[in-house]
This record gives sequence, C-alpha cells and structure tokens, in this order.
Amino acid sequence: MVKRKRPGKKKRSTVRERDWEQNWKAAFSHDLSRHRRALAKLPEHSAYAGALPGEFVPNATVVSHSRKWAFVETDSGWSESGGGTADTTMCLIDERLREGEESLLAPGDRVLVEVAEGKPTVRAVAPRLTRLARCAGKHDRLKQQVIAANVDILVIVAAAACPPFRPGLVDRFLITAQQGGVTPLLCLNKIDLVEHEPPEMEFYRELDLDICIASCETGEGIEVLRQKLAGKTSVLAGHSGVGKSSLLNRLDPNLRVVTRELSETTKRGRHTTTTSVLYELQEGIRIIDTPGIRALEVWNVSPEEVAFYFPEIAACGMRCKFRNCTHIHETECAVKQAVADGEVSKPRYESYKRLRTGMELEGGRT
Repeated sequence: MVKRKRPGKKKRSTVRERDWEQNWKAAFSHDLSRHRRALAKLPEHSAYAGALPGEFVPNATVVSHSRKWAFVETDSGWSESGGGTADTTMCLIDERLREGEESLLAPGDRVLVEVAEGKPTVRAVAPRLTRLARCAGKHDRLKQQVIAANVDILVIVAAAACPPFRPGLVDRFLITAQQGGVTPLLCLNKIDLVEHEPPEMEFYRELDLDICIASCETGEGIEVLRQKLAGKTSVLAGHSGVGKSSLLNRLDPNLRVVTRELSETTKRGRHTTTTSVLYELQEGIRIIDTPGIRALEVWNVSPEEVAFYFPEIAACGMRCKFRNCTHIHETECAVKQAVADGEVSKPRYESYKRLRTGMELEGGRT
C-alpha cells in the first residue's frame, strides 16, 4: 500500500540549526537562511539588560554582516572573546537596535562593540558621513537600502563589451553618488575586447568626470586605478559580469576573490559576489566589493528634480520658453533643440527621459 501525501501539507525543513556562538571558526556563510535559524539570542539577564549607550566612541568597522551577525574589524585588533581572528571579530547584533527607513548596518559603518559574558556584541552604530544607497523593494519593510557607508569614492565599473556598455546605469550611479556625498570615478573595464571606447565615453569626459580605462587581462590602467584609490575607502558598483571582483584580484593578487565567466545563454554576468564585503589592500586601500545589479532605483528624487542631476540639460533648460518645461513633450524646448544640434548628448538625453518618465509613472520612484 502506497501512502499518499495529504494535499497542502508542507514538507518539514531538514535544515538543522547551527550554534554559531560555539562554532565561530566556520567560514562565514552567504546562506542567510542559516543565520536566521542560528541559535543567537541575548541572555535575558545579561550585562546588556540596561539601556543602549547614548553617546559613545566607535571602536570597530563593519566588514560584512547578516541578519544577526556582523563581522567587524576592531580598531585595536583584539579578539578577547575567541569569536574571531586577529583581524576580524564575529559579533552578535544587539536585537534592540532597530532599523528606521534605511538599513541598520552596511560595510564601512563605524560601530561600538562591547564584550560581556564572553560575547562581543554590536551595541551602537555611529551616524554615516557618506553612503551609497538605493531604493529598497516595493514590498520591503525598509525604504532605503544602504550598500556601503563612510566611503570616499564610488568606482562605477562598466565594461566596454561583454556585457555591453550601458550609460543609463552610469547616469543613475552618478545621481546616487551625488546624493550620498561620494566622489564618483568611472572605470571602463575590458578595454582589451574592443578597438575603440564606446562613443558615450566622450560625453562623460566633457562632464569632467574622473575616468580610468582598464583591462584585467593585460593589466592596463590597474596601476593608475591603484594610485587613485590609495589611502581612500572606496566601493565598487556596477552590472554583474563587468569585472569588479577581477579588478580586486588585480589590485591585490593575494585576495583570490572568486570570479565566474558570463552566462553563455544570456551573455550576462552571474551573481558571483552575493554580499557586500570590505577588503583592506596594500597601500592603504580599503575597498568594498558589492553584488552586481541589473537595475538601480534612485532614492528620494522627484521628477522635477531629475534635470538638476544632468548639468548640461539643466543649463540648456534655462533657455526654455516655459519655466516648468519637462523637456520631453513641449514644442518650444531649448533642451530638445540642443539635442538636435549636438550640444547635448542624445544618450544622456534618453537617459534623462527614462528617469523622469519612470518616476512619473511610479509616483516618484524609478
């Protein structure tokens, strides 16, 4: 007799809980479900029963984190609890720390770590000086997802080919950098795959944007990029498959960050990097590697404000007949005429139109 399964009955999960407090030497897993099931609770009557600290001096920097855990690099390099190494310490995150409209922790955050009863715990997070952030998902409890904090430079990595150069994403990152107070740097990677730069690069040069042309295969531009990042904290961002992890390996071969080839079917990058991680390289380079993204939603920008993030369009817009000109459907528009005359880049104008139209359709989101 064959025993049939009752319809609608869920299969019991076979994943066993893992006590990360006792097994801290295990490699940090990117499988967040393991961390959600982790036996990580603050003791009810521990030394942390009191209020969270008000004024404090940070003593550690977040390297990476999951739901309940944070890997931090302490200022003094200590690891009294046995919960880490000489360089990094794995800490619990005090469960009373609450997220507001944005992510609670991000690589680069300055935090206060305290040790009580043998357990290092993140007890407070310092205000962020700069950030790289984007809109969270529509159904997310957050409004803003912070990808990296307290960074000096946003390295926008784009590929000259495989995958193709996409100026629309570059424009969105330029807006995001300006919002977060971060200096942008455009790194055009895989230049060895083409004979000439994408024509859109000329318009970014006219914007006086810092640009680095590089190839991980030939080594071209790697030393220039290293000099630009020396002594700074940076974050790499861009599409999947543009070579962010490969650039890291070129900058410091000792890292040996895992890389993968493009998908043969879609010709797109595969998500090799699954979580943002802060690395410390030679020559004082601190750099955050981030997962590749396919779309970037701009945070807290109204449709009317989009033009101000395109300096050449904003300048031409001063000559428009109507003060509230959208530069899209009006007949007497100085911006549209400037595009026709070649004064304004057509790809940049098309990017502006996509951003503004998308925001109007989505009620302020793009």
